[in-house]
Amino acid sequence: MKAVESLPRRHVLTVPTVPASVRMARETAEATYASWGIHTTHPTVGPALLILGELVVNSVRHAAVASPSLTVTFAAGEYTLAFAVHDRHPHHPGVVPVPGQTGGLATVAEVTAEHGGTCVLRRDADGGGKSVWITLPL
Repeated sequence: MKAVESLPRRHVLTVPTVPASVRMARETAEATYASWGIHTTHPTVGPALLILGELVVNSVRHAAVASPSLTVTFAAGEYTLAFAVHDRHPHHPGVVPVPGQTGGLATVAEVTAEHGGTCVLRRDADGGGKSVWITLPL
């Protein structure tokens, strides 16, 4: 994640782990990216919004009981768009599924791979939560 941590642009959004947060995360992504000069017409934005929506929905569906809020971190550099969805539910789904499997994280893995990106799951240091980091080329 060293490359992600060195990206010069960053924005953090914390929202309740409720269904309305899916729309809020997507709208914040669009506004944030546009403020960085990455407009909705850029070919990376559509897939990024799809992936982001899947990750937030996953947290809302599966983590809300243990994580009353979730955090989305947006980052970008000249050639990279990155974002992460973090919740405090202790369940860690393990390795991201490979393309061809089914389910929310499988969709994330498939779309990410189709667009030349990476998907990494990171456990919190205390084991009480996790982040899914996505990077996509610009």
